[in-house]
Amino acid sequence: MKRGIAVLLSLCAVVAVAYFTASKWAIRHEMLTFNDPVRGNRLVAVDLAVRRDKELQANAGMIKLPVAILNHGNTVKFTEYSFLANLFAARGYMVVSIQHDLPTDAPMVTKVGELYVGRQPQYERDIANIRFAIDEMKQVQPNADYDHLTMVGHSMGADVSLYFAKMYPDQIKKVVTLDNLRVPFMTDGRFKILSFRSSDPVFKPDPGVIPDAEICEKAGITVVRTGFQHNDMRDTGPDEAKASIQDMVDKFLDDESPLRPVDTKVPPSMTDAGPVTPYAPVAQN
Repeated sequence: MKRGIAVLLSLCAVVAVAYFTASKWAIRHEMLTFNDPVRGNRLVAVDLAVRRDKELQANAGMIKLPVAILNHGNTVKFTEYSFLANLFAARGYMVVSIQHDLPTDAPMVTKVGELYVGRQPQYERDIANIRFAIDEMKQVQPNADYDHLTMVGHSMGADVSLYFAKMYPDQIKKVVTLDNLRVPFMTDGRFKILSFRSSDPVFKPDPGVIPDAEICEKAGITVVRTGFQHNDMRDTGPDEAKASIQDMVDKFLDDESPLRPVDTKVPPSMTDAGPVTPYAPVAQN
């Protein structure tokens, strides 16, 4: 019995070492900062994540890298979703994580009764950041597919991802949202959507954001209801939450069938993940 446990622990250690080695050597991360002259030289920082071998193939003109745009939550840094960035990069994507808000930006204020509770100006700012970052990345890596983007986001960033997809549907391949609360899903079936929902008692989606099950089925929308909290869905969250999100996203990326939602017969754990690092948004996300 003891020998079996020792072997199991040894295998776990080997897997852990292999994972961290792959993260360090197989995936390249680079911080880039651009200045947008149209908006007073606004700083737009991005964290680039790409698999080294795929980047070499792209540089040689052998392939075009698929592109994933990763959008952070309100008051959360663009570097706090490495568990997602590394997953997409490992799958061969070039991942562009964008820092949307700056310390000099006015604080976000909730205005009950207004469209998206008054957050449209922030959405439009972030859309401008995405479009500018894409234009700059075309100079950095011309051999990437900027015409078929996969949009990924958490909380405010998930709303931004959907807002971008709503404005530029022809540029979208897929969308992954982690607890978007304000912007409703598109239901025309032009691209597939995977959405993780928390069981957080504080962070609740606005009415009309999530369609009913029948509409989701027809539109190719997969809604995964988890037992996790809203702020579990980033790097500071528990490993259980991150692992189950990664597993489902991996299946989502594998599935290229039109419209049909991803098979969720084996959903992520519904166990309450418990408390996480204290985090209080400036305004409810």
